[in-house]
Amino acid sequence: MSDLTRRGLLLGGIAAAFLAGCTAALRSPVYDTTAADAASNEALPAEPPDASKPVLPALFDDIERRTFDFFWSTTNPANGMVPDRFPSASPASIAAIGMALTAYAIGADRGFITREQARERTLTTVRFFRNAPQGPQARGVAGYKGFFYHFLDMKTGLRAGRSELSTVDTALLVGGMLHVQAYFDSANADEVEIRNAVDAIYWRIDWKWAQVRGQLISMGWSPEGGFIPHDWLGYNEAMLVVLLALGSPTHSVEESAWSAWSESYRGAWGRFMGYEHLSFAPLFGHQYSHMWIDFRGIQDATMRERGIDYFENSRRAVYAQRAYAIANPNGWFEYGANVWGFTACDGPGTLRQKDRAGRDRYFLDYSARGAGRVHTVDDGTIAPTAAISSLPFAPEIVIPATEELYKRYGQFIYSKYGFLDSFNRSFTAANVKLTDGRVDPAFGWVAKDYLGIDQGPILAMIGNYRNGLVWDDMRNCVPLRRGLMRAGFSGGWLDKAA
Repeated sequence: MSDLTRRGLLLGGIAAAFLAGCTAALRSPVYDTTAADAASNEALPAEPPDASKPVLPALFDDIERRTFDFFWSTTNPANGMVPDRFPSASPASIAAIGMALTAYAIGADRGFITREQARERTLTTVRFFRNAPQGPQARGVAGYKGFFYHFLDMKTGLRAGRSELSTVDTALLVGGMLHVQAYFDSANADEVEIRNAVDAIYWRIDWKWAQVRGQLISMGWSPEGGFIPHDWLGYNEAMLVVLLALGSPTHSVEESAWSAWSESYRGAWGRFMGYEHLSFAPLFGHQYSHMWIDFRGIQDATMRERGIDYFENSRRAVYAQRAYAIANPNGWFEYGANVWGFTACDGPGTLRQKDRAGRDRYFLDYSARGAGRVHTVDDGTIAPTAAISSLPFAPEIVIPATEELYKRYGQFIYSKYGFLDSFNRSFTAANVKLTDGRVDPAFGWVAKDYLGIDQGPILAMIGNYRNGLVWDDMRNCVPLRRGLMRAGFSGGWLDKAA
């Protein structure tokens, strides 16, 4: 399996096969939360009303601008390809491209670029995907059946390596496309072309083709191996996949696709670190769909039964993860109330090394780190995106954490495009071969790259907290509304006319 395909499967809801292999090979500790859950935890405060929400410090203006510059500066302006990571050489990530499209709209709204500049870059991108060749062959195409390959060549935009045709990454690409379709709403000829191109791209995706085992949707396909032997099930970022499949005006799946998916995660509901919620260990699963969908006040059958919504569920997951960092059951260096954040991110490597305190430890390279009720993958690595991208859910704890990370560690982890992907203060071994990053013997390990799929949520969620730009635009997205309603969502803004 290629590194690109492995990473694609890893981000696919943490495929069970990967987790089993990770635990067996690395003996990465799975934390038993029984004792911690029995202990008292600080009460989860009610979400503050808009009028009393904390004001963003000036630091967030700088984070927002630097993170935007990542997308604006590293993208190939000839075709809209966005690197999966930078400055390391890498192919383009279609998920990062979807996030970049939203970044352009935010950049125009914030005055970082003009609307005309954003429109030009957006049009270039959607034109490429509208015209990109599709077919079942292994080379010379960008996708098949309307879906696109997870990774594309930065110059040609065609399939990179042996990467998989990815249903979730296609959904993340389309999420950004539907956003710019809603944002560029004028009669300007280029904006009309953007909207028409997005329709052409979205409408040709054959979601039914990806249902190979009943109503569940496959994680992907490749010319070499056919369909990946894993479907989207369990609570994770696939919420967007199923909703877009339900909302398609041409190849929509049956309404039972939502119940098939949501029934698969009933066992994920429970108490973790004192907070009842649907658990998913890495925070990206609680963030990705929320970049484009405002889940406040709308509920499906699962959430009606629980008396909350998915926004509140993510809020509880953020608090639970912070509580885990405070408890710090594995004794990692400097975890605490304002030093936390676990999600899929880079790491020093698959290594057994002594940590700063001289204890034998197992470390990971790129991995889906996280803390949850079912399992925990924790090797001392913290990803700033995990906390910052949770801003709308829990600003009262995210803002102090972001300021603390910058104040204490900024000289090591904050640079041209904002926060580097991740760091590990417990890893101080300077004379070992690393998979990624560098070691400062005094500070610890620091990633060398920015990852597009970790930068994107930072920008989108700061924007949603600041003025609701993305969420407001997407309320007018007809297929998204249709997908939500066919999934059984009701209440709040969804019950109001578009």
